[in-house]
Amino acid sequence: MTHTTETHTTLPRGGSGGHDAYKSRSPEFRAAVDALRGLRQDLITDAFAYRPLPPTPLDKGLPRVLSGRLREYAVWTPHALITAAGLLAMVIGADNSGRGATTNLFVGLSALAPILLTMLRPVMAFWLSLAATAITYPMAFVNSWQQGWPWLPGGFACHLVVLTVVAVRTRPRTAAWMWLLTGAYGLIWQGALGGSHYYRSNTVEMLFVSALALLAVSVWHIRRDAQQTVTAQQTVTAHERSRRTLLEERTTIARELHDVVAHHMSVVAIQAEAAPYRVENPPPELEKAFATIRENAVAALTELRRVLGVVRAEDYEAPDAPQPTLADLDGLIANVREAGLSVDKVVTGAVRELPQGVELSAYRIVQEALSNTLRHAPGASARVEIGYVLGGLGLRVVNGPLPHPALVKPSPGAGHGITGMRERVSMLNGEMTAEATDEGGYEVTVFLPVPLGGEGAA
Repeated sequence: MTHTTETHTTLPRGGSGGHDAYKSRSPEFRAAVDALRGLRQDLITDAFAYRPLPPTPLDKGLPRVLSGRLREYAVWTPHALITAAGLLAMVIGADNSGRGATTNLFVGLSALAPILLTMLRPVMAFWLSLAATAITYPMAFVNSWQQGWPWLPGGFACHLVVLTVVAVRTRPRTAAWMWLLTGAYGLIWQGALGGSHYYRSNTVEMLFVSALALLAVSVWHIRRDAQQTVTAQQTVTAHERSRRTLLEERTTIARELHDVVAHHMSVVAIQAEAAPYRVENPPPELEKAFATIRENAVAALTELRRVLGVVRAEDYEAPDAPQPTLADLDGLIANVREAGLSVDKVVTGAVRELPQGVELSAYRIVQEALSNTLRHAPGASARVEIGYVLGGLGLRVVNGPLPHPALVKPSPGAGHGITGMRERVSMLNGEMTAEATDEGGYEVTVFLPVPLGGEGAA
């Protein structure tokens, strides 16, 4: 059994046996293995990843506050800042009168190249910065112990900029690995040259300054991720709120239509049952026809209640009074006038009775439009226009601007009224526009089609 167990634990990591052996290890061992895998992924595998720095979006940062040609150039602000930092590091690295001009130029370019590379291959720029430090230090050996090692002034600025830019462009875990490797790199130099008192290590200074820079970048990452999370949650919440509003409005409309249709089907059933008694000696065929009409009406009413009744809430009670129609608009307008809104009503065309579903929806649309005027434009005047045309019904509710915008503040609304009106119009295959007017008011225009055969069929 012991030999079998040993064989089992030495299976490759890709096999099921290796996976089971990995899971059986201690948490510390698994944490160390995962950390080494993260190091390999972040600083070795990703070293050759091509990640060009994209321009700044026009709706963010500096381009958002500029216009014209300046806005077009402002999208390259990050590239300009990185290039400027590279040129500064180059000047610092090349400024040494104790070295030759060729050596100064090479040291300066060695400080510039890693910084520019951060815009294309950020992780590779980190390795190039370490390599440039190892190459340029022996070449610039003259008076270098007075400047500190292993980083010369130009290399110090270069590596600090590279650490900061790469941390911004990657993630905090990668920045942590780079910081630890920078410390290990300095310790290696200290072990190699630390025996001589002529040399002064600047590893501690590099770790301290870079830690402050990486801490600031990590805080920026955390803040940005938090903002993205909040924005995503707000988007989802707004979408769900809009969806819930739409469903609630559809539920309300379904309830109202259920009451309207149920009423008419009940009337059909009652009239079909009473019709034979109004005719003296009706023929059997007529009695059978009325009986069939009644049975179909009752069956349709039962099925209608079964299907549409599911939209009712448990505490919903069907209204005792009939559903409102356009004939009840005068009472609605009177109530609105009592609330302080000046309303004019204009009716054009031949007034006639329309299908009850159309009249109910028209009444609700006018009601919601006037309610929005009271809520968002208190003190303004409103006008309700109703047009009876050959193919349907036209509605127009328009209100004027606020009389005293500085003195009267509109009440905030959830924006669900327009959604409800559009849903009613859509269910009747109508058309609707809702937009601000040139005078500063608001206008709602609706057309509800009514087939010629459906008019008067209440």
